[in-house]
Amino acid sequence: MLKKRELTGQENSSLFELMVHPDVFPFVRQKAYSHDEFLFLTKQTIEAEERGELISRTILDEWGSPIGTINLFDIKNNAGFLGTWIGKPYHGKGYNKLAKDAFFQELFYEIGIETIFMRIRTENIRSIKAAEKLPFVIKANETRKCIFDQLNRTEYIYDLYEISKDQYSLHLMRQSAEQEETQALEA
Repeated sequence: MLKKRELTGQENSSLFELMVHPDVFPFVRQKAYSHDEFLFLTKQTIEAEERGELISRTILDEWGSPIGTINLFDIKNNAGFLGTWIGKPYHGKGYNKLAKDAFFQELFYEIGIETIFMRIRTENIRSIKAAEKLPFVIKANETRKCIFDQLNRTEYIYDLYEISKDQYSLHLMRQSAEQEETQALEA
């Protein structure tokens, strides 16, 4: 489902073609206007991960084909900003949830991240709805006012959402308890 970013193979050509779709491109943080620029940005991303500045993974479908990327940018004090994009042909098929689940597991329980922030453009209704569906996500415009104000220095562009390791862990425990209860009832 997820793998570390690479410079080799067909992966970057496929990702670039998916990224430039008009329904995807406006919402991509690291925009590239050519395949060569995409390769350069990928190389910079890999180097930044080696320095501990970000974490980036390629999202794969069930056949191992690249369909998007998921990233944690601007890592400071065990917190960072989530950035995800998935190619248009893969929208609405559950890949976003699967990718986030795998990424959150890695971030919280393997790497030691404590807080994941999401800044979502107010006009990106699709992403806002997706974020607000998640039971472990908190809208943080008021609770993290300082960060919210930094994101919106000149005008209101972004809503801020927060996922804490504690909230995510509580969600997983509840989910596990519900599954056990369902299995007990079926037995």
